[in-house]
Amino acid sequence: MAPRSAAPPFSDIESRRDGRARRITRARGPAPGVAAALGVLIVGALLWTFAPDSGSRGETLARFVEWAPALAHGFALNVLISVGAVAIGSILGLAIGALGLAPSLPGRIARFWVQAFRNAPWLVLVYFTTYVFPFEFTLFGKTLPFPDWLKVTLALALPASANIAEVFRGAVASIATTQWEAAGSLAFSRAQILRHIVLPQCVRRMLPPWMNVYAIITMGTALSSLVGIHDLIDTAQVASSTVARSSFTVLTYLATLVIFFTYCYPISLFTRWLEKRIANP
Repeated sequence: MAPRSAAPPFSDIESRRDGRARRITRARGPAPGVAAALGVLIVGALLWTFAPDSGSRGETLARFVEWAPALAHGFALNVLISVGAVAIGSILGLAIGALGLAPSLPGRIARFWVQAFRNAPWLVLVYFTTYVFPFEFTLFGKTLPFPDWLKVTLALALPASANIAEVFRGAVASIATTQWEAAGSLAFSRAQILRHIVLPQCVRRMLPPWMNVYAIITMGTALSSLVGIHDLIDTAQVASSTVARSSFTVLTYLATLVIFFTYCYPISLFTRWLEKRIANP
């Protein structure tokens, strides 16, 4: 009898399964985000085609090209607000998340902060910071303006800090308790264990959800138009009112949707890639 061939190693079987799963996924069609984008473009194109218009489509496109720099400038303000909100929220969130690990009174206050601002309506926070904070303040004898876009940045930094604090708590909780115990047996303090042993491991685990928070905050910057910030949404409203054409309005808001999607969807893809990379280093 001929000798039986040895069974393939388990790693080869897993790699074949992964390759087969990727081929099946590719065969099913485009990613959900790409399919959604194509659907929005098709519906938008149909709306633009059948929208009543007093002039030619070419003239409508020419007017849109004229407004394109203003729309880009408005979206740049959205990006500025989102970057500032996440930067401030990250600093606050890491501090609040670290305090929340303690069972003392500061820890209870930090946990209350997280629950309060994770469940607070963003629009209420935007209105609160816009109309409660002063329009200018005096510092060392000089009067400095307090612009509305900065107030909106602070408003969005509050829920960002709460969500990032919760991301930090989840990353720390994912570290095995045996590492805390082993480091404690070597006479490390709790702060030293957190700073030198736990935090370096948490950075990689925090990055994907942190990027999700940034994408959500970026989409939340659309609320700034409600308080007079000349962002992308406000610029689209001004352009639509100025041109006063149905087809131009459809085209402008379709472009607004595409701009936000084009900016946020790559962040989502990169987040998924990071999650897979961290899960399978």
